[in-house]
Amino acid sequence: MMLHTKLNHIESTQQYQELLSSGKKIAVVCGRMGPMCIPVYDVMDSLKTKYPDVEFMDMEFDAPVAAETIRRLPETRSFQGLPFTVYFRDGKVAAATSSIQNKQQVKEILDAKLK
Repeated sequence: MMLHTKLNHIESTQQYQELLSSGKKIAVVCGRMGPMCIPVYDVMDSLKTKYPDVEFMDMEFDAPVAAETIRRLPETRSFQGLPFTVYFRDGKVAAATSSIQNKQQVKEILDAKLK
C-alpha cells in the first residue's frame, strides 16, 4: 500500500540505503494513513520550504522496507505509538520520536539536530 501524502516515498531498502549514503539531512515519517500519522505528514509537508536542505520522506509502516530498516533501528525498538519519525544527518540517526508531533516539536528537533 502506498501512503497518500505530499511527501516523497521510500519504497525499497536500496532506496533507503542510497539516501543514507548520500549524507543528506533526512526526516522519515514511518506510519499509516491514520489519525496519529496524518497530522505529522502534513507538518513535514508544511516545513519543506522552511528547511530546503532537508529531505522529508515517508515510509509505509507495514511494508517490508520498514521492517528491514526503520523498525530495526536501536533508536526505535522500544517505540509503541505511530508514527515513528527518524531524523538522519550524515547517514546516522540524529533523533527519533514516536507518536504524534506538532509543528513546534518537529521544528525544535530540526533546529537542534539537523541545522
